[in-house]
Amino acid sequence: MTAPKKEIVVRALRTTQGDGLDVFAFFIKGADIVKIADISRIERDDSDALKGFQRPEIRSHVKGIAEYLNQGNVLFPNAIILAMSPDIHFSASRGTKPTGDDGMALAGTLTIPIYEEGQRVAWIVDGQQRSLALAQVSNKALSVPVVGFVSDSLEVQREQFILVNKAKPLPTRLINELLPETRGISLPRELSAKKVPSEICGLLNRDADSPFYKLIKRISEKANTVAVITDTAVITMIRNSMNNPLGALSPYKSTGREGADVESMYRILTTFWTAVKDVFPTAWGVDSRNSRLMHSAGIEAMGVLMDRIYARLSGHGEDYKTVRKELEKVAPACRWTEGTWDTLGVAWNEIQSTPRDIKRLQDALVRAYTSSVRP
Repeated sequence: MTAPKKEIVVRALRTTQGDGLDVFAFFIKGADIVKIADISRIERDDSDALKGFQRPEIRSHVKGIAEYLNQGNVLFPNAIILAMSPDIHFSASRGTKPTGDDGMALAGTLTIPIYEEGQRVAWIVDGQQRSLALAQVSNKALSVPVVGFVSDSLEVQREQFILVNKAKPLPTRLINELLPETRGISLPRELSAKKVPSEICGLLNRDADSPFYKLIKRISEKANTVAVITDTAVITMIRNSMNNPLGALSPYKSTGREGADVESMYRILTTFWTAVKDVFPTAWGVDSRNSRLMHSAGIEAMGVLMDRIYARLSGHGEDYKTVRKELEKVAPACRWTEGTWDTLGVAWNEIQSTPRDIKRLQDALVRAYTSSVRP
């Protein structure tokens, strides 16, 4: 890292949490936050590795905060949370410990070097919109509270970002993409349960042999014109199958001490959806406005059909040819790109991503399949 041109010195309290991580609490001029901390934007590099964790700037939000702060005497008690590299330096204060001090925190001086943008000593974990607004306000001396933990591990930073924001209106798609990259701590149960579907969704999108290869819209991919399916739809389809006791993926989800059998679930998904791709070639890989198969309603409904097909085939051959043969029984009833669904009485493009429409489409597909296999 390049040598610092200058530094900021503040009074701080230091304590230790987690696996021996130093945590500091201090006040700093609001305008100085962006001088010491970078914003780690979520994106993928040339090797498709996930970098960063922050969502894009919300300009209207930043503007609103700045307008509030420019009103004059305002209260700003909400702490900015930073991940800080070991380049910071803490010097404990000398003197006798105050009577009654339980030793939870140590007072001292924290020295924070200032580096060039992109090489700064800290990263904003929570409060990026507030930090950007603070840099724009007229009162550059407004003091704001900061809590910083020392770790240059991107994995730890992502974990803290998710945990801090899980009770806030953080975009579901952002959490879904970050979850598979967090493995270092025990996440809350509701977040842990979402990791496997999110991880499989990522695999389906990255594997060149997957029928979903590069077709899934991910929040980290800014200019993928090929992607036509929302990751939320794919993740929901996977999760529904895992949670359905009779679902195709249910036997392979985590039970007791054993982890989920991701390999088996992935094999089922690639087999089934490759067959879907081949049975409906004109409806596959095109914009959802031109194909309801690529629509979230189509993905979720076909997931239910997958469960029904695999329940019938269980123990009697679940290879590609067999699955495709079963799908071909349903094909005549499907109206993905044109025409009217006979059993629904609606045009192909009238199907919407509402619970009612998804349920109706699921029922139509299951009825078509059930009638085709009835003795």
